[in-house]
Amino acid sequence: MKKIFITLLIVLTLFVTFSTVYATTIENSDDNQFVKIAQKEKKNLEDYNKSYGSEAYGLTAFILSKVRIYSIPFCFIGIVVGAIYQYIIGIRKLDVRDRGFKLIIVFVTLFVICQVLPLIFAVVVKSWRG
Repeated sequence: MKKIFITLLIVLTLFVTFSTVYATTIENSDDNQFVKIAQKEKKNLEDYNKSYGSEAYGLTAFILSKVRIYSIPFCFIGIVVGAIYQYIIGIRKLDVRDRGFKLIIVFVTLFVICQVLPLIFAVVVKSWRG
């Protein structure tokens, strides 16, 4: 457990070191960039509303699209943690090995659901609504 904690601490330190932001960088950056991102997301939401013909269906499709995108790194991190439990720590402790296998199964299932659910929603809403 200490080895995992130290490894994660080193990785986080490397991320913080490589992503240093200086005050001059912030002052020189475009303040309108956040406004542009917000306008882009509002336009995407309006496109979903037009595509699905309803505000409720459009918002649901928009949220499912975001869940689909953000579930990829979340599930991969969960699968890696499960693999560490199963193949590294689980070599000596069988109960930890089973926990790692269960974590892998859970995150793979969650990944498949998050990737397929927007497709199923689109097919059902667009074809069965008429």
